Amino acid sequence: MRIYGPYPAATEEKNRMEIETTALLADYDHVRKLAMQSLFQSLDKFSEGTVIVDRNARVVWINRHYAARFGFDDPTAVIGLDCEAVIPNSMMRDVVKGGEPILLDILETDRDPIVVTRLPIKDDNGETIGAVGFVLFNELKGLSPLFSQYARLRAELISTRQSLAQVRRAKYSFSSLIGTSAASLEVKRQARRAARLASPVLLLGETGTGKELLAHAIHGASGRADGPLVTVNVAAIPDTLLELEFFGAEAGAYTGAERKGRIGKFELAQGGTLFLDEIGDMPLALQGKLLRVLQEQEFEPLGSNRIVRTDVRIITATSADLSALVAQGRFRADLYYRLNVLMIRVPPLRERLADIEAMAYSILDKLAVESGAGHLELDKDALAVLCAYGWPGNVRELRNTLERAVLLSDSERIDARSLARFIGDGRGQRVESEARDAAGDLLDTPDDASAQQDQQYDEAMHDFERRFLTDALCAAGGQVTKAAAQIGMARATLYRRIVALGIDV
Repeated sequence: MRIYGPYPAATEEKNRMEIETTALLADYDHVRKLAMQSLFQSLDKFSEGTVIVDRNARVVWINRHYAARFGFDDPTAVIGLDCEAVIPNSMMRDVVKGGEPILLDILETDRDPIVVTRLPIKDDNGETIGAVGFVLFNELKGLSPLFSQYARLRAELISTRQSLAQVRRAKYSFSSLIGTSAASLEVKRQARRAARLASPVLLLGETGTGKELLAHAIHGASGRADGPLVTVNVAAIPDTLLELEFFGAEAGAYTGAERKGRIGKFELAQGGTLFLDEIGDMPLALQGKLLRVLQEQEFEPLGSNRIVRTDVRIITATSADLSALVAQGRFRADLYYRLNVLMIRVPPLRERLADIEAMAYSILDKLAVESGAGHLELDKDALAVLCAYGWPGNVRELRNTLERAVLLSDSERIDARSLARFIGDGRGQRVESEARDAAGDLLDTPDDASAQQDQQYDEAMHDFERRFLTDALCAAGGQVTKAAAQIGMARATLYRRIVALGIDV
């Protein structure tokens, strides 16, 4: 069989079209290059600043006007410098590394902020070999609404940061620690010593003794006073959320975190102090993770491979007997020894009765300011009643008692009669009787039976539940978890009833 080739005319036509196409493509490439050159020249001409960097983000060219904006009279003097050394807050390095443009951005400068655009420079193989940036300074008028909104949001952000910084500063100092008894002076001496050191501090004491106030004072007198003071009440947070509270999470790490993550307390406390209250209630699983953070000085937020280095001083407090918990296997011995470097025992109020008068008048002065009342005073018999009571709720119970007495008193002088009915939810009647001889005043006790006859069933049950839960908390040393276990109630339920009944913990 004979095979015939294409007609000569068809071959010539095809060759002619290929030649024209090649010439046309070459012309397109030429035009494109001219267009790019023209675009660069136009942007450079009308822009308030132009800079070019190489693949290492070092300046290879900058126009005179842009160099002068950042304090360089000679633009050749910055050639070879890192872009950040010439233009603070520059993101040219990000463009070089990512190979993606940043078409519109606001760059903060020592003067007004400016609008910039940044474009990557790529070779014929598509590899990023540098970047070019332009300042769109002449577009500021058109962007004035954007700048107005930006300025407003920036002012709000600065105000919020200042408010947050103020909230996270120490609220109390050593002058806030009232008392001149030997026990109080020893606590202050130990606390001042702890403030000068960087080691972890463990505060032991019954609930209401002022452990948090002491933690604030230690932070405020330490070298970290300008840093944040972040507080976590371990007992008040469900076990399942504690790890998230401590270490935070990346966006998408848990339900509801798709759009943004969460910053943990360790990260919030960077450069400052993290105060962990009721550390004895921490679950065992989290104790091991806390120990690792304290040893390695780093952690990973939930759902992240990002390592966060920590610079945080740890102060812990508990009303529990940690050594007993260690013996029972409920608290890790290695974590206990890590936390128990500087231990300060805060004595209960019954061991520093000499401080009660000074504490009572300090509280009354604050209550007078808050309530708008005049100068409040205690009668001698009232002071005797205060000193005769055991104060299982310590300073917190003392304040609660005085506040209730002030609110329901018609006089600026508080006597034993007006105080006794509030001490220990009415058990102060016995205390009042015991204090009569010391006060030199004979008082009549009210008829409780006749008062109860007028009480409704709901009120009686409310009072009974409040007394029952208060006694359970006192028997457990103020530990909510322990009290809940002893009375057979879920910890979360007990917390809700404490809030609903207004019980001080």
